[in-house]
Amino acid sequence: MVEPVLVARGLNKQFRSGNQPVSVLSDLSLRLDRGESLALTGRSGSGKSTVLNILCGLEQPDAGRIEVLGEAFDSRTQERGHQAEARWAKLRRQQIGVVFQEANLMPALSLLDNVRLRARLAGQNDDDCRDRLERLGIGELAGRYPDQVSGGQRQRAALAMAFAMNPALILADEPTGSLDRHTAEAVTRQLFELQARHGCSLILATHDTELATRCSHHLDLGHQPGS
Repeated sequence: MVEPVLVARGLNKQFRSGNQPVSVLSDLSLRLDRGESLALTGRSGSGKSTVLNILCGLEQPDAGRIEVLGEAFDSRTQERGHQAEARWAKLRRQQIGVVFQEANLMPALSLLDNVRLRARLAGQNDDDCRDRLERLGIGELAGRYPDQVSGGQRQRAALAMAFAMNPALILADEPTGSLDRHTAEAVTRQLFELQARHGCSLILATHDTELATRCSHHLDLGHQPGS
């Protein structure tokens, strides 16, 4: 039997708008096996970014259980906050690559040094980091700093950082949302090529329905119960 990379059961999340509670997630469940990809779609405010943040421990659900890469997190347990955060932080450092809509690069480091740092933090060899940038078409920019390159080039560097970890799971939040169509297509192609090469799992939040069709599975958060 295939062991899942991630299982989430009964996730609920509310925020407050003034004095009124607003339900963003209602009894959401999902499963992802190794090598599979899942597209999260839905209108703005349907909870796509919230789901990704919960699945990597940057936000806590009001209710529900998550099992990811052998670690279990349950809202019903009495585990102290810092203990759960330490386990989440280790997963993000070593096994979960997160790609934000705006590339999260350290401005004081070159593109190459950003990738090398990510590899080292994950305990990976950093010898092939320049090659990763070459494969993504920005090898000649390796020595430049984030503010010296375009948004599309920064996003490619962010992908290189994620894959330099050799992660089991990648979470990508609208990775092409701010890019022009030509650059978005190139970044998308590279994302799926790298995923196939590494054999990792992928969860992708996107407004792009065409992009969603490239994934193994599709979940429209606009159709979840209570939405």
